[in-house]
Amino acid sequence: MKAQQPIQKNGSEILIETLIEQGVTDIFGYPGGQVLHIYDALYQAEGRIRHILTAHEQGAAHAADGYARATGKVGVVIATSGPGATNLVTGIATAMLDSIPMVAITGNVATSLVGRDSFQEVNITGITMPITKHNYFVTDVRDLADCIREAFQIAKSGRPGPVLIDIPKDVQQALCLFTPKGVVKRLGERIAPGSDIERAAELLRNAKRPYLYIGGGAVSAGITDDIIQMAETIDAYIGCTLMGLSAFPHSYDRFLGMQGMHGKYAASRAYREADVILAVGVRFSDRAVGEPGQNPHTASVIHLDTDISEINKNLTADVGLVGNIESSFSRILAKCEPQCHPTWQKKILSFRKQGRAIMEQQEQLAGDTLTPKKLFDIINAEKDDDTMIVTDVGQHQMWTAQYIKLERPRRLATSGGLGTMGYGMGAAIGAYIACGSKPVLITGDGSFGMNLNELATAVTYHIPMVIVLMNNGVLGLVRQMQTLFYEHRYACTELQRRTDFVKLAEAFGARAGRADTVEAFQALFREAMASDMPFLIDTQIDPNALVLPMLPPGGSMDHLITTIG
Repeated sequence: MKAQQPIQKNGSEILIETLIEQGVTDIFGYPGGQVLHIYDALYQAEGRIRHILTAHEQGAAHAADGYARATGKVGVVIATSGPGATNLVTGIATAMLDSIPMVAITGNVATSLVGRDSFQEVNITGITMPITKHNYFVTDVRDLADCIREAFQIAKSGRPGPVLIDIPKDVQQALCLFTPKGVVKRLGERIAPGSDIERAAELLRNAKRPYLYIGGGAVSAGITDDIIQMAETIDAYIGCTLMGLSAFPHSYDRFLGMQGMHGKYAASRAYREADVILAVGVRFSDRAVGEPGQNPHTASVIHLDTDISEINKNLTADVGLVGNIESSFSRILAKCEPQCHPTWQKKILSFRKQGRAIMEQQEQLAGDTLTPKKLFDIINAEKDDDTMIVTDVGQHQMWTAQYIKLERPRRLATSGGLGTMGYGMGAAIGAYIACGSKPVLITGDGSFGMNLNELATAVTYHIPMVIVLMNNGVLGLVRQMQTLFYEHRYACTELQRRTDFVKLAEAFGARAGRADTVEAFQALFREAMASDMPFLIDTQIDPNALVLPMLPPGGSMDHLITTIG
């Protein structure tokens, strides 16, 4: 094969050529003074790479995040210096806490002006250092291409995450010889020692109540089939974190759903009663397991993760396996033997019955009103397995986790670690650009108000998203805490806004309707699913509806709140 010959290009052209070289087909962003050269290079590369212009840089960052969640590929976002760069911070932090591969590219003032308080100058590498895997301030155009390649390698290797590249204006303009190269490969991961694999397998062979606790790391590793085979072999049941949702088909009979603060009762109780827990790609966060630092009862814990810092951070593991998750898991599976635990099966069946009773009691109390469960019954019936579900953050997010039926991996995008209100609009746009599947955004009136300006982007790019706005006039999840723990003192959580969301959506150029009955919602949702434009459905939800079960902050699985009053 003939070697690629170097070509002289300026820094902006090198940036775009290297992005194309790394397989990037779509970029999200917003132009500004310090990235004009980059946007000129993008203009000249039209047809080879597409740029999606959002309404705000935060929306662009969330779009790159949603793009990555839907595909597993690295999402890319561009912003100018100063406020453009700082507007990316929330989106970068969202990606960091959920281990989402992203490369953020910012412009900056010329190197001769750095440190002089120049117009729109900001030290974005310093600002983002705690919320990126790595970042670069490029001062020499000769280093630019390799910095970009390295950024992509870091973003997608090991535990994925965001990387930022800050490029001063003079570096964007400087000329340099550019030599094309191939797509960078992921960095090699360590392989867990055979002795640890054997210890893990031995614990599972001796287990009487085995439980598989699955997180976002398992989604990234793509090991759904192996986990199902493990559950079948050792007669185990499966629960997950919020980030682990979509790793398994909802219809799989051993899958109990999400556990934790607002998780399914059966999953939370199974975690509490298990004697061996095999945890894959999880953080053991307080929202998922409660009482940090303590093992549930006397359960033995096997923890698989690519990131050594997660082992023994929140919970001490009996066996900690660091390295490639797919390799570690398959090696443990190969050493496991078929088992049957009828007593454990009966206990799980009992937990499931209790969980259904909790949900049924809530529906009986609600009567004929339009409840979250009734909404999701319709959504589940009308969507298909390829539909991308996106959420903002709040009660609607937890109801989604409880009720949505997902059958394929990577069909959910939601902010788990940072809990970013306003995440959904950008993420839904990015997910659609990534895979072309109609996204359904589940949001609340509080979250939607944060980034509703991205409706302009959705309309401009003819993105056929369905926006289900669960409108209760309050900041529901915070108000729920005030109901349960602050004696109904609703400080600043009752919005009292007069926004007409239907008229608002129509003003942006979207279609919209309002539903306050089951029949009205079903008709509107069917219409929205058939629409080729953004379609908002304003649904009226009882402000006093609560997400149950609920794990009190700082409490344990023994303290689950299942009823009110």
